[in-house]
Order: sequence, then structure tokens, then C-alpha cells
Amino acid sequence: MTRRTVSARPAVSARPAIGVRRAVSAAVAATVAVIVALTLTTVPAQATPPNIPSYSTALSRLNSLTVAAESHQSSYNRSLFPHWITITGSCNTREQVLKRDGSNVVVNSSCYPTSGSWYSPFDGATWTQASDVDIDHMVPLAEAWRSGAWAWSTARRQTYANDLGGPELWAVTDNVNQAKGDKDPADWQPPLVSFRCTYARAWIQVKWYYDMTVDSAEKSALSGMLATC
Repeated sequence: MTRRTVSARPAVSARPAIGVRRAVSAAVAATVAVIVALTLTTVPAQATPPNIPSYSTALSRLNSLTVAAESHQSSYNRSLFPHWITITGSCNTREQVLKRDGSNVVVNSSCYPTSGSWYSPFDGATWTQASDVDIDHMVPLAEAWRSGAWAWSTARRQTYANDLGGPELWAVTDNVNQAKGDKDPADWQPPLVSFRCTYARAWIQVKWYYDMTVDSAEKSALSGMLATC
């Protein structure tokens, strides 16, 4: 009689394979769930002002700034910095920043935003009414005045107050901007700690570009903020 050869049954090994597949599927599902959760909690996308320098560039520029005490505070007047000026068509500087830094912004024939949303990087809040948003001068006009703008021409001060080419103008929560007022980083820093590195780099860029001075307390505060980068 011919003896029939019977191959080993796969059932024993198949069970662990099924278990492995289930474990892999569960792991994939968990990973997808995490990705979805992260996507839903991601900070809203928004435009940012141009020409914010890197950490190393900002540090170099900070160290190149002249350290001097502020002066001429008593002669400051906001009207010495003409703004907001017309930028294009019927849009003034404020409206141009709202269009630049908002999401899905729709404006009327007067360039006033009728819908859209704005993420405020200073505090992480998002607003859907333009009236809740202020346009902040990164280096406030009064601070600029005390740091050398008192000696500028009116034309240069107008250019400064409406500057869209650098990181000078930011769309932010109105009461946060009001809390900042004309304070420098020695006296006020954005409540969103994770933004302080960017804030310092932008502040330094504006001071460097316009050849303004910094006082010693301000420079020390900026150095500390850069350390968070």
C-alpha cells in the first residue's frame, strides 16, 4: 500500500497571523484617530507679515542696535504718524491688513470686511467680526517716537505707520492690543508664551530696519524672549 503523505495543517499558524493582522489594524485605526484629533485641534491657518528674520539673524541685529535711554516722550502726538492711508482702490492700510491676515475675507465696495475670520497670534483667539480686531503696530508709535522717530520727517513717519513690507502691522484681538498700549517687551509680552520668540524677532526687525534705539531693559527682555526660540 502506498503511504499518503499529509502536509502540515496551516490552522495552527493561521491563528497567530489573524491575531497579528487584528493588532496591526487596531494600531492603524488608533493612529488615524490621533491624526484626525490633531487636525481638528490645529491652530487656524493665517497669513503673517513678511520679512520676520530667523533666530540667528534677529540675535545679530539685536546686538547691532544702539542702546540708549528713551527721550522726547513729552512731545509725542499720534497725529505725527499719519495713518491709515489709502493703499489701493478704496482700501486703506487697516483694511489691507485685515484682507492679508484673515481667512476667507469678503469685503464690500468700501473695502470693509463683511465676513471672514482672524486668528490673533498674540493670544490664540479667533474672531469672525472685524470690529473685534485691532491692527497693532509691533513697535508702537509712541515707542518709535521715543526711540528716534522724533527726529524723522513726517513722510518717514507716515511710511512707518503704514508699512506693509515688514513685520510691523498685525491683526490681533482688540483688548490685547489695548493692554499692550505703547509698552516695550520689558513691560509687556504677548500672553501666548509660544509666540514670544516670533514677537521678539519681529520687534527686533522693525527696530533694526528703521535704525531705532533700544534701552537696556528692553534689550534684556528681547534676549530672554529669543532664548525661547
